Amino acid sequence: MRRKERLLLVLAVLAVTGALFVPAIPQDPAYHRFADGTARFGIPNFWNVVSNLPFLAVGLAGVLEVYRGRPAILGEFRAAYLVFFAAVALVAPGSAYYHLNPDNATLVWDRLPMTVAFMALFSIVLAEYVSVALGRRLLWPLLAIGIASVFYWDFTEARGRGDLRLYGLVQFLPMLLIPPILLLFRSRFGGTAYLWAVLGAYAAAKAAELLDEPIFRMFHPLSGHALKHLLAALGVYVFLAAIRRRSAVSPSPM
Repeated sequence: MRRKERLLLVLAVLAVTGALFVPAIPQDPAYHRFADGTARFGIPNFWNVVSNLPFLAVGLAGVLEVYRGRPAILGEFRAAYLVFFAAVALVAPGSAYYHLNPDNATLVWDRLPMTVAFMALFSIVLAEYVSVALGRRLLWPLLAIGIASVFYWDFTEARGRGDLRLYGLVQFLPMLLIPPILLLFRSRFGGTAYLWAVLGAYAAAKAAELLDEPIFRMFHPLSGHALKHLLAALGVYVFLAAIRRRSAVSPSPM
């Protein structure tokens, strides 16, 4: 194992170990109270529901592009790209279902496709930058861990001792590891700016989520949470646009 791979492994181990020393984190009931609860056309929380439509559009567009074999991807790792875009498309009904009646039970269906998308994207980055073999080996275990993290949280919540730590790792550890991967490794595809833009869109989406009410007061009827959906979908669109335009510049790292 080279020094760069060891660094990534150390970072991952430190993050997982640190999470073990953090007390169990239950779901805050206030999470389900959004700034905008406006009902329109008989649809409760209208804007938080319909702002998920871009996920459906960009996810289906990505599935179609990969299925037709048009974009520049790792052909031998095609399944991961299909899983990623399919999961993004499924975020739309999952998140819309949650926002129609926000509670822990519906939140499960919001989080499941998101964890699949996070893990699929991380395996793609590993394959394109570090090692195709590594990305292949980790894809299905990562997907299983992502799904398990949601069901584990739901299981613990139902027993009055909710624990979001594993779900938190699934969501945030890839975002911690992708920047050093972009800095330390070279992809077979030219340029990394689009992935930095994806990370930037994700960070902006999380900020909008935290600023739900202030954004709603300033930009009514747009709330921070609805803006979060739009920014996250924009990040996926940037990724799709990039794989449409990029080209291979070197052999795949193995």
